[in-house]
Amino acid sequence: MLATATPPAPRQRPGRWWPTAPVRRLGLQTTPGRIRALAAIAVLAIAGFYIVANIAIGNARDGLRVIGHDAGPQVLATGDLFFALSDMDSQVANVLLTGREHDLGTRQQALNRYSQERATADRAAIQAAELSASNPIDQATVRSVLDGLGRYEQLATRAMVLNEQANHPAGPPPGHVIAVYRQATDLMKLELLPQAYNLTLEGGATVREAYAAKRAAVLSSRLWVALVGLAAIAALAGLQFFVAARFRRLVNSALALATLGLIVLSLAAVRLLSGEAAQLQAAKTGGFDSILTMSRARAISNSLHADESRFLLDPGRADTYSLAYLDKSQTVLYVPSGNLGEYHTGLSAAMKAYHANPRTVSFLGFYGDEARAHPGPAVTSILTRFQQIQADDQRIRRLAGAGDTQQATTLLTGRTAGSSSYDFDQYDKAVVSLIGMHRATFDQAIRTGDRELGQSILGNWAALLPLAALGAVILVVVGVRARLAEYR
Repeated sequence: MLATATPPAPRQRPGRWWPTAPVRRLGLQTTPGRIRALAAIAVLAIAGFYIVANIAIGNARDGLRVIGHDAGPQVLATGDLFFALSDMDSQVANVLLTGREHDLGTRQQALNRYSQERATADRAAIQAAELSASNPIDQATVRSVLDGLGRYEQLATRAMVLNEQANHPAGPPPGHVIAVYRQATDLMKLELLPQAYNLTLEGGATVREAYAAKRAAVLSSRLWVALVGLAAIAALAGLQFFVAARFRRLVNSALALATLGLIVLSLAAVRLLSGEAAQLQAAKTGGFDSILTMSRARAISNSLHADESRFLLDPGRADTYSLAYLDKSQTVLYVPSGNLGEYHTGLSAAMKAYHANPRTVSFLGFYGDEARAHPGPAVTSILTRFQQIQADDQRIRRLAGAGDTQQATTLLTGRTAGSSSYDFDQYDKAVVSLIGMHRATFDQAIRTGDRELGQSILGNWAALLPLAALGAVILVVVGVRARLAEYR
C-alpha cells in the first residue's frame, strides 16, 4: 500500500508588529484616514494650547487683582487707619497738656487736626471694609474698630471738657482728667491700634502669599505655554508636510496660515507672561514692600511721638511711656541699647557711619530694611530728620527731669522751627514723600500689567485667545477639507 504524501504546510507570512484591526477601523491605512488623524491631533494640540494659555493668563490676572486692587489697597487703607487713630490720641494729649494757655502750642491746631484724623479714620475704615468684603474676619475687625472708635471719642471728649473746666496751667492736668484720659488711651493702645495693625499684617500676608503663588504659577505656565505651543506648531507642520508630500503641492495656504498664526500667538503669549511676572515683581518688591515698611514706620513713629506727650501728661506712668518710646524707636530703627541714653548714643554712632558711607548700614528695623533695599537721598533725609526728633526728645526729657514742665511742654507742642512738633512734621513729610515715590512705582506696575493683559500688540487678550484658537481650528478644517474632497 502506497503511503499518501502529506501536503506541505502553508508558509506563514511574517506578522506586523502593530495590531491591524484598530488601524483598519480608524481608516489609518488610507490617505484620507491619516489626514483626518493628523488633523485631529493638530486640533487637540491647539485646544491644549488655548487651555494652558488661558490658565496662565488667568493666574497673571488674579495676581494683579489681589496685589493691585484687593489686598494691596486694603493694606494701604489700614495703614492710614492706624496712623489716623494714633494721631487722634496724640492730639488729645497735646490739648490736655496746654491747659488754659490756649496760645501755647496752638491748641486750636491740635483740635483741628484731631477732627481731621477722625474723618480720615472713618474713611480708611470704610475703605478697608469695602475691600475686605469677602473676608468675614476682617469685616468683623473693622466693625470692632469703628465701635471702639465711638467709645474712644466719647472718653476723649469728656477728658477735654474736664480739662477745660479745670483751667490748669500748661503741664499735667488734675488727677480726674488724667484718669479719664487713661481710659481713652488704654482703649486706643490696647484695642484699636492692635486691631488696625493686625489688619495691616493680615493684608500684607495675603499679598505675600498671592505674589509667591501667582508669580510662580505664571512662570511655570509660561514654560507650559511654550511647550504646548511648540507641540501644536509641530502638529500643524507635520500635517502640512504630509499633505504636501501626498498631493505634491508645496504649500497648503490654510494650514500655513494656521501655523504662522500659532507661532505669532505662542511668542506673544510667552512675552506677555514674562512681562506680567516682571510687573508682579515690580509691584511687590519695588512698590508694595517698601510702602508697607514705610507706612508701618510712619505709624509707629507717630505713636512714639505721642508717647512723648503722654510722658509729660501723666507723670504716674512716665516710666511706662519711656519704655514704650524706646521700644517703638528700636522697631523703627534698631541699634543695641538697654535704655534711652544708650539708644541715643548708638543712634549717633550709626548715623555717623552711615553718612560717611551710605552703604554702611549698621542698624536694623524698618529703616535698616529700607536703607538696604532702596538707598538714596530720600532715605538719607528721613534718617537725618529721625535723628533730629530723637535729639528733641532728649531735650524734652532733660527739661522735665529738671522740673521745667512748662518749657518742656512748649518745646513739645510748639509749631515753630526748633520745636519738637515742627521737627516731627518735617520728618513725617519726608516719610510721606518716600511713600509717594514707592506708591508711584506700585501704581505704574499695576497699570502696566492691567494694560498688557487688556490690550496687547495683537488685541485684547480676553477676546484674542479664544478667537485665535478657533480661527486656527477653522483653518485646519478648511485646509484638509479641500484635500479630502479629492477622494470623493
